[in-house]
Amino acid sequence: MGAESEYNMKKVVFSILVENNSGVLSHVSGLFSRRGYNIHSFSAGVTTDHRLTRMTIVCSGDEQILEQIEKQLCKLEDVLFVKKLKPSESVCRELILVKVSADESERGHIISVADIFRAKIIDVTKESLIIELTGTTDKVDAFIDLLSEYKILELARTGITGLSRGAADIQDAEKLLNRTYN
Repeated sequence: MGAESEYNMKKVVFSILVENNSGVLSHVSGLFSRRGYNIHSFSAGVTTDHRLTRMTIVCSGDEQILEQIEKQLCKLEDVLFVKKLKPSESVCRELILVKVSADESERGHIISVADIFRAKIIDVTKESLIIELTGTTDKVDAFIDLLSEYKILELARTGITGLSRGAADIQDAEKLLNRTYN
């Protein structure tokens, strides 16, 4: 890939409402694999309406590829609504759990770093700490970077999840679901 095409690559966060049916995750991820698109982050969970699942997918490409991804997502049977989350118009966060090796001499400094980032210590043993942190990807990366001087035993990241700000894009579940059956 040349420098010019790398320059045109951008990362996009898609917020997708889908029917909460078995196989929907396979259909969505299959679209990406069939077309050779890379997924940077993927998270999914049931909404307040148990019939709907919200998926948040982060992927990258040039304008043409991203437009094609959006169009292909909209064509999938179980997909009810697709929205690009623009950074200025949305809130996106990621959760991490990190287990750090920490003896008594290191524990105080690690706790201080966690406090600066407003992270929570959720488990303590004689030899380790588990820390929970929620924030932007930049915040999470900075936290991991500061902890890298210690031995990180395990790390789990949820991937990005997000919502658009305000009430402009609120979708009525009944209308979305009825649209698919009429």
